[in-house]
Amino acid sequence: MPADAMHSTRALTEALVSRASVTPDDAGCQALLAERLAQAGFDIDWLPRGDVSNLLAIRGEQGPVLLFVGHTDVVPSGPAEAWQSPPFEPTIRDERLFGRGCADMKASVAAFVTACERFAGGPDDGGLRLAIALTSDEEGPAQDGIRAVAPLLPARLGPVDWCLVGEPSSSRDLGDTIRVGRRGSLSGEIIIDGRQGHVAYPDQADNPLHRLAPILAELVNSEWDPGTADFPPTRLQLTAVDTDTDAVNIIPGHATARFNLRYSPASSADGLRRRIEATVTTHAPDSRVRWSHSAEPFGSPPGRLREAVMDAVHEKTGHWPIANTAGGTSDGRFIAPLGAEVVEFGPVNESIHQVDEHIDLAAIDALSDAYEAIIRRLARNAPSVD
Repeated sequence: MPADAMHSTRALTEALVSRASVTPDDAGCQALLAERLAQAGFDIDWLPRGDVSNLLAIRGEQGPVLLFVGHTDVVPSGPAEAWQSPPFEPTIRDERLFGRGCADMKASVAAFVTACERFAGGPDDGGLRLAIALTSDEEGPAQDGIRAVAPLLPARLGPVDWCLVGEPSSSRDLGDTIRVGRRGSLSGEIIIDGRQGHVAYPDQADNPLHRLAPILAELVNSEWDPGTADFPPTRLQLTAVDTDTDAVNIIPGHATARFNLRYSPASSADGLRRRIEATVTTHAPDSRVRWSHSAEPFGSPPGRLREAVMDAVHEKTGHWPIANTAGGTSDGRFIAPLGAEVVEFGPVNESIHQVDEHIDLAAIDALSDAYEAIIRRLARNAPSVD
């Protein structure tokens, strides 16, 4: 492969990192990618929603569909002075590329594009439809991005057979881990009203913390389910406990506790709500719980996409990936209900959302090579198109 092609993924990654695309501002990332994809024969469909930029690029008219899903938005960088180099000036040190979003997930997006460019027009091109869906609303509310695009895909693509999400799945080395599903996410806030008073006169007050404490003790010690073959057991984590006062000699009049459950398919959101509300009511009948349900669990059984990913990753990195469902939520949760097999494979996630986010330079080109190998494996097994 010519040297300029070898480094095209790196150059494209740097071009994306240089754009300060903090959610929901795409900062021109998708326009840059759309221009390249159009030159590679992709039809470009813009699907904006509010302040969010959404791009759907499609190549091919017939055959099974491989959909790449990614995001061009990034989390805020925090204080620029905390970084060794400016967060939106891609910088190379010690054979690593530094910059906000390089690992999560601009290198993956660049690798999608360059892999598709190399595949387009080749001998295997006719048997597979390629699509790339990008959003600038993954790191934020995730309401106007892939969530909004997913219902439009059947009309534009027909059935989506396979979906490859470029989230940074790897733990220590590129390709050591892939995701084949994600747990659900259910958050709640317990609210208990009492009566404020002096700590020396508790009979004249009603301390809401005293009713909150046994609720929290029961919740953190509960076993919710045993998990499944692919999913670990459901876990609850407390995230905050607050009152309306911080004085040491005042009994608060109001207390809240916030928590999150990452739950397996062995539980349902409704079932978890009922269990928790029963516990809360037992200890504090006049309390209330506010809920926020951001994700259902999803998973894909082993199929042709997982096989292609496993083989391609082993060929290009030497690793046989571990397939699991760890980590947070991803936009794959919006594609799985369409019936697609969903697999997530991307860079090492060690530095994502941190100061001095980085990615190994060698991993950028290796990632693009692996994506190309996945495409070619699926294309070789696709039915012939007359």
